[in-house]
Amino acid sequence: MSVTWHTRPETGEDVAAIRRVLLSAFPTPAEADLVEALRADPAWLPGLSVVAEDPAGVVTGYALLTRCHVGDVPALALAPCAVLAGSQRRGAGSAAIRAGLRAARDAGENLVLVLGHAGYYPRFGFTRASARGIRPSFDVPDEAMMALAFDESLPVPSGTIVYPAPFGV
Repeated sequence: MSVTWHTRPETGEDVAAIRRVLLSAFPTPAEADLVEALRADPAWLPGLSVVAEDPAGVVTGYALLTRCHVGDVPALALAPCAVLAGSQRRGAGSAAIRAGLRAARDAGENLVLVLGHAGYYPRFGFTRASARGIRPSFDVPDEAMMALAFDESLPVPSGTIVYPAPFGV
């Protein structure tokens, strides 16, 4: 069954629904708590917290991009991304991610970083961050840390990723 997902930036009315999605998708409340902490952090950027709604208007998918840095250069971190457990593998997550990436590009951002499944994120254009000289400050499998530059003609920084404080790394 093909579903048409409506995507849009989160509003204040979506906070509880987003928490529900995150609690459904992850085994602990850590990601839901992270989003709440990020909302109160300077890393939060208006319009880069995106929901995907099913045809009935139920918030089903979610993607968040917040400010991080590579060294001293601004970039974005894509995390967390989630879909209601019963609705996974139907495109809600991809729709939210694509909408978030579009919004980031439209806002003039160029570099997005994600720590995630190496088999999933390349469909959005992500490649190994290490190939660009970008690395996290903690140990992760090389293939799991990925980067996406919207405009390859612009310089892309290399160095260590500095996440916002709520990430705790």
